[in-house]
Amino acid sequence: MADIPVPVEITAAVWKIEVEVGARVAAGDVLLILESMKMEIPVEAPRDGTIRSILAAEGDQVEEGQVVVVLEA
Repeated sequence: MADIPVPVEITAAVWKIEVEVGARVAAGDVLLILESMKMEIPVEAPRDGTIRSILAAEGDQVEEGQVVVVLEA
């Protein structure tokens, strides 16, 4: 099985994590929500898979390109 890293596209704070390790997700499902300049930005699953790991916590500051979730496909 392949690991699929899910990076963020903007520097922001992790506002809410919507999934747990081991959860099955479909392409387009919201994995977590970022907050930047009072805007909420969803980070979606790029494809179907299982959450292998979550590499950020609510309240963390993340940088553009940083991997925040790893899916197992």
